[in-house]
Amino acid sequence: WEAEHGELPDGSILLLRTGWSSRWSDRTAYLGTDLTGPNAVPELHFPGLDPEAAQWLVDNRGVVAVGIDTPSIDYGQSDDFRSHVILYSENLAGFENVANLDLLPETGSFVVALPMKIEGGSGGPLRIVAFVPAGT
Repeated sequence: WEAEHGELPDGSILLLRTGWSSRWSDRTAYLGTDLTGPNAVPELHFPGLDPEAAQWLVDNRGVVAVGIDTPSIDYGQSDDFRSHVILYSENLAGFENVANLDLLPETGSFVVALPMKIEGGSGGPLRIVAFVPAGT
């Protein structure tokens, strides 16, 4: 991506479009299982951000947030949530279940992400919208 568009600018929000959101209307296809609760975890199946890529972003780029069109920043069967730990320990925000990334240009959008405040929570529901400047 950077070979074509240049280095990610400091302060960027990186949105990862895997195409997985096309499965949203089919819960089993989206999550990889129809099980719920603790029994579902070993059966979950969806892509995520590899921990090595998360560490590379932290070490080499000045992004402020990473979003993805899957249920989690980490891949489905992760049991250590390493990408979460790497990003969040550096105070980078994470956005999951981001929809309609296919409608955005590869560069030039402005993102507004408004999380619901939950006292004592480590995360919460998010209303995320993107603005695309005219001519982009």
